[in-house]
Amino acid sequence: MLRNETAASPERRAAALKGLRAYQEAPRDPNARQAPIIARSGRASLRDYGGSGRPVVFVPSLINPPFILDLAPENSLLQWLRSHSDCRPMLVDWGTPEPADSHQDVTAHVESLLLPMLKTLQTPPVLAGYCLGGTIATAAAAVLPVAGLALIAAPWRFSGFGRGAIADIDALWRTAQPTCEALGLVPMEVLQSGFWRLDPARTVAKFERFGTLDPDSERARAFVALEDWANAGAPLTYAAGRQMFDDFFTADLPGRGRWMLGGRPVLPGLIGAPMVEFVSTTDRIVPAASAIGLPDQRRTAAGHVGMVVGGRAREALWQPLADWIRALPALT
Repeated sequence: MLRNETAASPERRAAALKGLRAYQEAPRDPNARQAPIIARSGRASLRDYGGSGRPVVFVPSLINPPFILDLAPENSLLQWLRSHSDCRPMLVDWGTPEPADSHQDVTAHVESLLLPMLKTLQTPPVLAGYCLGGTIATAAAAVLPVAGLALIAAPWRFSGFGRGAIADIDALWRTAQPTCEALGLVPMEVLQSGFWRLDPARTVAKFERFGTLDPDSERARAFVALEDWANAGAPLTYAAGRQMFDDFFTADLPGRGRWMLGGRPVLPGLIGAPMVEFVSTTDRIVPAASAIGLPDQRRTAAGHVGMVVGGRAREALWQPLADWIRALPALT
């Protein structure tokens, strides 16, 4: 990708490689603290960020680690909510699958990992799902009483990705599928290559820019934290990858009302709890057209990641989400 993007400019290639080396050598905090675990189900765990009030369980994507929602002490949606709203934020950590878990598809992540942890809570929680975590949270809310459902850049109508993007996704899967089936896992590198294809010029340019930053600056530290998240993550189980690529992207079973859970289709329209979705109009990873289309839809120009950790995250997502949670009916 770097060779293709900088074929006419050896100077840009050298600058991008300089930035990449600076990123690799940047200092990291080895003592990053994780919130305590209050429930487990298999390899998954539920982490409690403290606070008072109603429980709000954040369900992250299966792709990339969950800590995008708690990226840094000064840039953490979960820690900010604990301090600025009457709620008790919690975070699902999916753990790291082994080849023996290869049979666990996305449906199994709902039924065998998420629901048992939610059932340990004394009161119905608000579920807040980010990206594919929102798809999963919707399925959970369809079968378990919840106090509310908030979706953040979450796909549901997968046909909304568009024919071209779906064709590219399908081609990526057809190439990787035999190896993934043999491994029992879908390595993060398979998924990352797809993200890079979305905007290769931007990928190269961001490392060019990083190479010019003071490594001790706030901007440099923020870049490293975000890139560490974007380039990390456990593999998917093979079954989850197959279901995501074949049943969701290609067949659009959720959007067509044909994704089955407990013998019944998952239909967002039958969820009795209050619902809201936060949608980015500039999202290149989960396009706005793939959202459910709830009556309460909040739109922002901040991107897929920017709406969670970017410079406008507080006005685009954090405060509106806190206000929505605060306005939910009181706990009884």
